[in-house]
Amino acid sequence: MRRFLNRIKDSVPKPIKQFGDRIYNYLPLEVKYGSEYRRTLDFLTESQNWTRTKHKDFQVKMLRDLVQHAVTHVPFYRDLYSREGIESREIRSIEDIRHLPMVSKDDLRLHRERIKAENYPASAFQYHTTGGSTAKPVGLYWEADRTVPMEKAFTKRQFDWIGYDMERDRVANIRGIPLSKGKHSEIVAGKQLRLSSYRMTPSVLDEYVDLINNFQPKVLHAYPSSALILARHLLEHRLSLPSIRIVLCGSEQLFDWHRVILNEAYQCRIYSWYGQSEYVALAGECEHSTEYHFYSEYGVTEILKKNGEPAHPGETGEIVATGFLNFAFPLIRYRMEDLATVSMQDVCECGRPYKRVEKIEGRIQEMIVSKNGNLISMTAINMHDDVFDSIHQFQFYQDTPGYVTLRIVPKRHHTASNEAKILRSLQQKTGDQITIVIKQVDQIEQTPRGKTRFLVQKLPLGNDWDR
Repeated sequence: MRRFLNRIKDSVPKPIKQFGDRIYNYLPLEVKYGSEYRRTLDFLTESQNWTRTKHKDFQVKMLRDLVQHAVTHVPFYRDLYSREGIESREIRSIEDIRHLPMVSKDDLRLHRERIKAENYPASAFQYHTTGGSTAKPVGLYWEADRTVPMEKAFTKRQFDWIGYDMERDRVANIRGIPLSKGKHSEIVAGKQLRLSSYRMTPSVLDEYVDLINNFQPKVLHAYPSSALILARHLLEHRLSLPSIRIVLCGSEQLFDWHRVILNEAYQCRIYSWYGQSEYVALAGECEHSTEYHFYSEYGVTEILKKNGEPAHPGETGEIVATGFLNFAFPLIRYRMEDLATVSMQDVCECGRPYKRVEKIEGRIQEMIVSKNGNLISMTAINMHDDVFDSIHQFQFYQDTPGYVTLRIVPKRHHTASNEAKILRSLQQKTGDQITIVIKQVDQIEQTPRGKTRFLVQKLPLGNDWDR
């Protein structure tokens, strides 16, 4: 059904398409996403109560089926596994996944058409690109009738955990969602207030505060950078958004110092989730914990140290993921180039038996290179300090080891004295291995999807994240 609707959508005139989109937004989720959504949601309602052993058994079966499918129907894996002498019957436990070679983003760029399964019709492939946060977007295919409906079911269950009913609760979205031409705000289907993340100037933020308070949403769903800009505006002008009970952040890294500011401004629990356009791993916080739960029904998620061994509790490793939602374009042991720290706790208070990480450390490319070649995580640079109150927005930029430019959009009361205090604060954290200069700019450049990157890293770090 979805592939049929996609073909219709692509062929009709723009006014008809826009009218159809308005009608579509009013439909219940089970009508929008059909039987695959309903089946998956029923399954997830049951599976969240499984034992850890049953989750592992499910993963082993899915992994074995996926590898057999890839060997039989996917040219890229057929050749890759033939060279490695790999057969699906060798998958007897989750640990056996380590015998499979890993796949990189460069593999995806170079061999995209050969990763398509041969036993699917052309209409089954829905083309999409990642957000390109490393300035190198990646093109890939989703399975038109399954991938997105299944993803929506996982999202529905995830949000239900934290008390956000996607069907009924009003939500304010600041996530780069396309708006009608010439608008920076609009109400969709009576329950969603969409606000542009592209130009959040002080005058626009005043308008956003009024719009949100008039609309009275329960949930603010935003990029962390957008939620932060609005939060700093609220604190500076002593404003509030009393209807907001949940702030939900995703699509960018949420730093600990973000949470401090967001909690202070919104006076409610801040939740975060982790996902990507490749649809190979999904994780979110539950109602009891700020740790990320990786859903075993979604795929197999590994956290691997530089030597390829699994990271132990308290250790940091790279996320390597195998997705179960897309057999038409399977990604097996796909290197996310994101880092995570494994949880120190064996069982979460919620009782759900999912693998957990304490925090998502961000992308490998979101680290600063010092003069001696060491890498400094942006997590270590805490910007929750009153010396930064004279700045509207900021962004770090690096193209030379040991040297960083801090781009700032100053407020009217910003002075040279403020800049000197900022430099002293940062140098105390980074030491003499980093030289920082401040550059005033009129605005901070955003990605095509309205995200604001905390660090623009131009150095080719590759996978050298544990130097």
